[in-house]
Amino acid sequence: MQHKRANFGSRLGIVLATAGSAVGLGNIWRFPYMTGQNGGAAFILLYILFVFLLGIPGMVAEFVVGRSAQTNAARAYNKLAGRTPWRVIGYLGVFTSMIILGFYAVVAGWCMQYLIVSLTGGLETDATLVANYFKDYSSGTWVPILWTIGFIIITHLVVVRGVRNGIEKASKLLMPMLLVLLILLIVASCMLPGAIRGVEFLLKPDFSQLSPSVLLEALGQAFFSLSLGTACLCTYASYFGRNTNLSNSAFQIAMLDTIVAILAGLMIFPAAFSVGVNPDSGPSLIFITLPSVFGAAFSSAPVVGYVVSVLFYFLLALAALTSTISMHEIGTAFFHEELKVSRGKGAIIVTAICCIIGVFCSLSMGSLSQVKLLGMNLLDFCDSLTAQIMLPLGALLTCLFVGWYIPRQVVSDQVTNWGTLSSWRLKVFLFVVRFICPLCIISIFMHQFGII
Repeated sequence: MQHKRANFGSRLGIVLATAGSAVGLGNIWRFPYMTGQNGGAAFILLYILFVFLLGIPGMVAEFVVGRSAQTNAARAYNKLAGRTPWRVIGYLGVFTSMIILGFYAVVAGWCMQYLIVSLTGGLETDATLVANYFKDYSSGTWVPILWTIGFIIITHLVVVRGVRNGIEKASKLLMPMLLVLLILLIVASCMLPGAIRGVEFLLKPDFSQLSPSVLLEALGQAFFSLSLGTACLCTYASYFGRNTNLSNSAFQIAMLDTIVAILAGLMIFPAAFSVGVNPDSGPSLIFITLPSVFGAAFSSAPVVGYVVSVLFYFLLALAALTSTISMHEIGTAFFHEELKVSRGKGAIIVTAICCIIGVFCSLSMGSLSQVKLLGMNLLDFCDSLTAQIMLPLGALLTCLFVGWYIPRQVVSDQVTNWGTLSSWRLKVFLFVVRFICPLCIISIFMHQFGII
């Protein structure tokens, strides 16, 4: 018996769920740092420019594939590509998503551990002690593994409930909570002495720092911030209704993602500048630098410092969960529909695979740290493989596929909602996705490998 495919129940659900897939830990530990180190507001302006040139058109391209096919990512590309090699794009997306979920859950597990330690008041404020704690904990065995598996299971429990009752309901709860927490933390951070210097550093343009390298960094941030190339956008678009305006939805999602990233900067930089610390990037920012920053900044009001620390790590856990839900759904939809098993069984397969990946990535920080792939431990290798190769490759192939291979009428129907929207959208979209987007993605490839 053919069951009717699930759809999102509301426009708000579409925007919050899809934006949730983009909003993640990278918004909090990478975007603020990149902005601060590359000209502040000048970098943000470049970033927004590339969101329009690459991010939104790239999102719409994946939306076109997903909604036109109304099935999981792998079958969607198969359906539109037939027996041609283009069909590999969907499988690449599914495979990529499970690798990302596996190693991402390790970092999400660290957030959960820090949340618990913050709740018990056991997180030291001395920078050296915090650094030692992070090193000892992340290189441990059983506790990091349990948190990794636990976070994947939490994700599983959301996804297994379905599109409307699981993903959409969770997104409507998690995304507003995330925004409220951000605002509360911004208020606390901006009330500190000297905080205004951090706000100026983040938002006051410094055009003297602009360079070809900064331009390429902004381009890369626009690409990675919006989950392009993961097949998440394609999968979620398969749950869009006929009346969903693809370009408007992409614009709203991109703007929400950008707002969250800027708010994260307004949370971090005022507190950092108030104690004379220049935040670094990556995991060290949120697991080493910021605990000592919050401790020093709120040393005269330890209760406030305690609350800020707890709320911050709760915020991180929420941001991680909104991303892992989307990654899990890609594989769940694939196994559910391709193996013709129940949604629950499809979710169990994904959970099992990602738990295995996550366990080995976690161990690679400790007992398996001597095992190297291209000179990297497994967690760093998975991160590098997906970010530097698989995601840009998937996005590039999707743009070429939609721009040059799919029949123009199929693209027209999706972009103009079967002729109900003005035709200029189609002309602009096809030009950008055929020429501008591939050029941008190739530039990202070359910059990552030091060619330009």
